[in-house]
Amino acid sequence: MEWTDLTEGAKAVLEQTRNLKNDHIQIVEFEIGFEQHFEGNDGDSYTVSIQEEDYANLKKYTLENSYDERYHMARNKDIVKIILLEDGKIPDNLSEFPVFRQYKKEALIKAENDANEAIQEETRN
Repeated sequence: MEWTDLTEGAKAVLEQTRNLKNDHIQIVEFEIGFEQHFEGNDGDSYTVSIQEEDYANLKKYTLENSYDERYHMARNKDIVKIILLEDGKIPDNLSEFPVFRQYKKEALIKAENDANEAIQEETRN
């Protein structure tokens, strides 16, 4: 399967797995049904939407991509983790690695609450 065959939601998830830093394993977690609209500073806007079709597309891509990348995907209900593997192996201590990016409703709510708390803290000072 080629990159051009992927849905936009699948590309958004996989783009994040390619941001390897300091040779650490990369984990991206997403929720089926996630949708978020982003506004850029220059007036550009886009929406990241990850639906069941994107999950199926990702699953197919991770199993049969034509690039030399190896992935592991795990799904629990609507939450999916995709991991870009180093040396094609799942490490024994996977829980020690932080999730790099989350496309989840729960993560959106937490980020909004954190931003609101920071604003309230600034106004108090």
